[in-house]
Amino acid sequence: MFVSLHDTTESIYTHMITVTPLLHLVLKCDQEEAERCVVSAARGRRWIELAVDEQRAYVMRLLDSLEVTDRDKRLKVARAILYLAQGVFDECDTEVDVLHWSRHNVFLLYDMGIFTALLELLSMEIEIGHQLNALKELCVCSSRPFRVLLSIMYLMVETIRVQTEDDRPEWTAAREAFKNELGSPLYNGEPFALLLFTMVTKFCSMNAPHFPMKKVLLLLWKTILFTLGGFEELQEMKVRGRERLNLPPLPEDSIKVVRAMRAASPPASAMELIEQQQQQKRGRRSRRPLVKQDSLDTYNERDPFKNDDARDEEEDPEDTDSGIEGEVDPLDRDVIIQPPPPPPPLRPPTERVNFPKGLPWAPKVREKDIEHFLETSRNKFIGFTLGNDTETLVGLPRPIHESVKTLKQHKYVSIAEVQIKREEELQQCPLTLGEEEVEETPAEMLYLGMLPNLSQYVIALLKLLLAAAPTSKAKTDSINILADVLPEEMPITVLQSMKLGIDVNRHKEIIVKAISALLLLLLKHFKLNHIYQIVSQHLVFANCIPLILKFFNQNIMSYISAKNSICVLDFPHCVVHEMPELTAESLEAGDNNQFCWRNLFSCINLLRILNKLTKWKHSRTMMLVVFKSAPILKRALKVKQAMMQLYVLKLLKIQTKYLGRQWRKSNMKTMSAIYQKVRHRLNDDWAYGNDIDARPWDFQAEECALRESIEKFNSRRYDKNKNGDFTPVDNCLQSVLGQRVELPEDFHYSYEMWLEREVFSQPIQWEGLLQNP
Repeated sequence: MFVSLHDTTESIYTHMITVTPLLHLVLKCDQEEAERCVVSAARGRRWIELAVDEQRAYVMRLLDSLEVTDRDKRLKVARAILYLAQGVFDECDTEVDVLHWSRHNVFLLYDMGIFTALLELLSMEIEIGHQLNALKELCVCSSRPFRVLLSIMYLMVETIRVQTEDDRPEWTAAREAFKNELGSPLYNGEPFALLLFTMVTKFCSMNAPHFPMKKVLLLLWKTILFTLGGFEELQEMKVRGRERLNLPPLPEDSIKVVRAMRAASPPASAMELIEQQQQQKRGRRSRRPLVKQDSLDTYNERDPFKNDDARDEEEDPEDTDSGIEGEVDPLDRDVIIQPPPPPPPLRPPTERVNFPKGLPWAPKVREKDIEHFLETSRNKFIGFTLGNDTETLVGLPRPIHESVKTLKQHKYVSIAEVQIKREEELQQCPLTLGEEEVEETPAEMLYLGMLPNLSQYVIALLKLLLAAAPTSKAKTDSINILADVLPEEMPITVLQSMKLGIDVNRHKEIIVKAISALLLLLLKHFKLNHIYQIVSQHLVFANCIPLILKFFNQNIMSYISAKNSICVLDFPHCVVHEMPELTAESLEAGDNNQFCWRNLFSCINLLRILNKLTKWKHSRTMMLVVFKSAPILKRALKVKQAMMQLYVLKLLKIQTKYLGRQWRKSNMKTMSAIYQKVRHRLNDDWAYGNDIDARPWDFQAEECALRESIEKFNSRRYDKNKNGDFTPVDNCLQSVLGQRVELPEDFHYSYEMWLEREVFSQPIQWEGLLQNP
């Protein structure tokens, strides 16, 4: 199934609290505050028994208590608010009740203005931490207020963001109001996300090592997802954008196409093929799984390139032994990121699924491709060209007419091409076309706020991604992303060490998940808003391409099937049910899922980011070749998940022409999978290297040209101070001398000294002014 950024791999509360003693601390603080803050009429009654007016009165008391000067008292009140946001779990009997009351309380807290108060507290804590850091007095406890505040804010953003069927009308209105509030520059003149970006950069520059970075990144990701929208909203915005530009509708819905895809069996490696041949010579037969999917049987069609002798290539001992292909392939189920449903019953052997025949994607052709095709044909048959003319076909043979007709039937004009053409016109005729009307969308306001420090934000996110990557080794000079997960006292027993190891790995996985989803959202939304609102070049200059390849240069199957979670400690399970005794055996067993949906989600996001960076950029494609990405990506095909395989095949396709004939000859199975799963460009000879794009490319010239276009766009649209060479100049001496100039306060005290030193004591040669220069 299509992996959407709307989907999360775990409960929204699992991120926040996993350690039971902390829950009891929250509950204790709430009970203390309840004794002092609750109205007298409600004393001794449970929260779920109070009327809405009484609950609002209680929240108002908590809101007033947040304004006390004592920092410890403010923290206690904040913990009481966190307990309400978590669903008053001490008064609930089931997990459903906890989730119900959490949703009710979060909307109540937002209606009472708690989020704005928390934001003021967060800004205050940032300033306090800056002062403590300057005085070298930061300690582990300095991060506790941040953990509580960010936890409440995360719960509010995520709970309000998710829409359910039983939402009340006032909740729907509150959701829209909160969405507009977060995306508008209402917080110190900038969107809320910019405050979180600033926290990330301060953490990476070692100015705020006490920030709980996992919570900051999660809140930042969900804020961007809420204000800008996920993939469904992106698809709707793309459809509306094409309608406004009078472009033809999209040939298909990409979300639906990917959801309908089936995973293919991964190609066997050379060593595995040699072992299989030796087993055949010894008369041994490999153990076949109960249900085996033909690697290229996406539409119940046989691969024409496969003969009977190569049938044993379908056997993959590594996959078989690891339990990937059991009775029912878990990655072939309908749900990927959401918690897996119970396994469906096996189909009878005679039943066949009827998939539509044909390719999954409609072919696409660019205007540039048609022009290049006609230029080649005219040179061949006529001997001269007609420039960019794609209509005149005089003198060309009939087959060329048919080819041009087919190409034009599948011609696709993207929104980006229209935006580039419009930008060229605005640069050439700035006075004639006048000012451009820019729609104040959430993406536009976010880009405007991020623009001055965009490169710093990108570098900080990549630093965190590098530190959290499983292939990274700990260095003394690297940033410490584990400051908020390591205990004050190190474990002394084996059980405590195992719990800490699981928590550390889970901590890193969540950071990778949040950063990958955040970067992908920014890339897609900014590109849709305007093609020159580019984040990708900052990522390329910050070495994002080798970083992602380094991430995948590991045992990807082990990473996908990692079990770094303790189900009994997940919230709200741990506060509703009795806590069983944890043992080393139960920790090793992990959860019941064969795959870690969180890590699968992260891998797909990183592959999509890599595709975004290299698409139509041949110099960056050459970077994939130089860094020897083909064997790394081919190993990633072992994960039998359709969407992940699709983006791996896309990355292999764009560099196939550079890999040589021997590689293509040895990887015909992968080539066939590319033909069957990846979109076709009708006159793209990607598999043969005959295209003109196969020549070496000057990386520096291509990137510099792109950088120049971006700078011109940013200067024209956002640089309001100088407005280029067309700013009117005041040449009237009287008006210039009559302008009022703001002078500094100390100028009046030193004016006479300045006049004596700079005017009276300097000899003036009046005759020199009369001479020609």
